[in-house]
Amino acid sequence: MKGIPISTILITGCSSGFGLASATLFANRGWNVVATMREPRENILPPSDRTRVITLDVTDPQSIAQAVDAAGPIDALVNNAGIGLLGAVEGTPIPVARELFETNTLGTIAMTQAVLPQMRERGGGTIVNVTSSVTYAPLPLLSIYTASKAAVNAWSDSVAIELEPFGIRVRTVLPGRAPGTSFAANASDRMDGAIPEPYAPRAERVFAGWQSDTGPVTSADDVAEAVWLAVTDNRALTHIPAGADAIALAQAR
Repeated sequence: MKGIPISTILITGCSSGFGLASATLFANRGWNVVATMREPRENILPPSDRTRVITLDVTDPQSIAQAVDAAGPIDALVNNAGIGLLGAVEGTPIPVARELFETNTLGTIAMTQAVLPQMRERGGGTIVNVTSSVTYAPLPLLSIYTASKAAVNAWSDSVAIELEPFGIRVRTVLPGRAPGTSFAANASDRMDGAIPEPYAPRAERVFAGWQSDTGPVTSADDVAEAVWLAVTDNRALTHIPAGADAIALAQAR
């Protein structure tokens, strides 16, 4: 393989779940991987001279600039960093809603803005935005989370047309319910006060459903494979469902 350039991918939110699985997959398949997270941990990825773990907070402009500069030329960006929320809209404080949009929506836009100049100058690149299958089939008590991800879907569709003349592709990956990841824990951390008493019985059922591993579900490896497809296959769909449940929802539309 000497003389053949190795591509570099930067993935946000790699401390666990989808991001960690995607970083591991790309490293195992020969890519240079820049795995980012707010609080880097040693030995989170298998030892390799192709991987780097660096600090990144997608809500902090200075952190973004430093991470992109440290990464060097980036051929693919995966906007995976995100947080969950399970709560009734009536009981969710606006600062909590704002936190979701700052990370899930504006963080994606900010990261994309940071890498676009170098991709445009080189005449190519791929941007993959990880959203959610709840944008196919909305569920109760997930309205603000769903809105933050649906906004990214719509934004991706528009910016894909905008960037096509520069050889830059934009794709979205839409995972299904993934009980083995940190979504439920992240969501429960923000539930305090967001579930008024009249909503509590239903919230318990919805939360239990998200945590259950029965029925069709999505694994972190499912998402990693979908991200691989989005990055490496020029024929891939603009929106790629990941996981058996997400695929079924997409087919039912």
